[in-house]
Amino acid sequence: MSNGGRVLSDRRVALITGAGGLLGNAFCQALYTEYDIVAVHRDRTPGVPTQYEWFVDPFDPEAELPENRSQAYLLRADLTEKGEVERVVDLALARFGTVDLLINNAAHMVWHGQGVVDGDAALDDFDNHFRTNVEVPLRLATRLAQKSWLHDRDRNRSRNRNIVNVSSLAGTGVYPGGQALYGSSKAALNHLTRHMAVEFKEFGVRANAIAPDSFPALVPTEKVLLSILELDRGGMTGGVYAIEGPLELETTGGRHALTTTPAPLTTTPTPH
Repeated sequence: MSNGGRVLSDRRVALITGAGGLLGNAFCQALYTEYDIVAVHRDRTPGVPTQYEWFVDPFDPEAELPENRSQAYLLRADLTEKGEVERVVDLALARFGTVDLLINNAAHMVWHGQGVVDGDAALDDFDNHFRTNVEVPLRLATRLAQKSWLHDRDRNRSRNRNIVNVSSLAGTGVYPGGQALYGSSKAALNHLTRHMAVEFKEFGVRANAIAPDSFPALVPTEKVLLSILELDRGGMTGGVYAIEGPLELETTGGRHALTTTPAPLTTTPTPH
């Protein structure tokens, strides 16, 4: 199959937002040869080959080089702006014909150390948190469903299409430092994920969320990345999975793997 002169493979197509951030860059660098990646970024770009680069052998300019077979499809967008989500979805589908894995990774995170009642800082920042952390994931998933997934149930299931929302442990309890807005927006994302799972199951698309502790300070970024891969390759849906602690690897036949799948999130009521 060709698209715009480029021969498309049977690799899974992953659309990831926040592609220039810590986790997005790690995903792109580790997996751009395994997935066809739509890398959506705003300012920073991931450190991988993109459609803007083409390698040529000076001694054989017509030769097909392996470096050109794997290029992330870079899209610059501010997804909070009107029409940008729709533009990204349209371009991704025009390029690859489908999206198998949607990773809602872009986030707005500002802490208000003096609390929500100290002036208007928190009030003024409310829309930024909920638009980026809740509305954008909802809009991306909805537009992909409407434009691609909704009437493709059999292939959705055969290709194991799914959504991974990148949430945070901050959405599971009250943490210090002025995280009221950030934590509340991630709590909303967690519950939105559960609703997505129920609704999207009707046409064969799964939805889960990961809720990592602070990374890389408390959780290795590699562990967060591996949890996304486990969800993509698994069959679970409707879960919010806590990602905590160091990376625990076992060696099997010279290969490394996580010793356990991500643990379902349990919450402890906040003491009054």
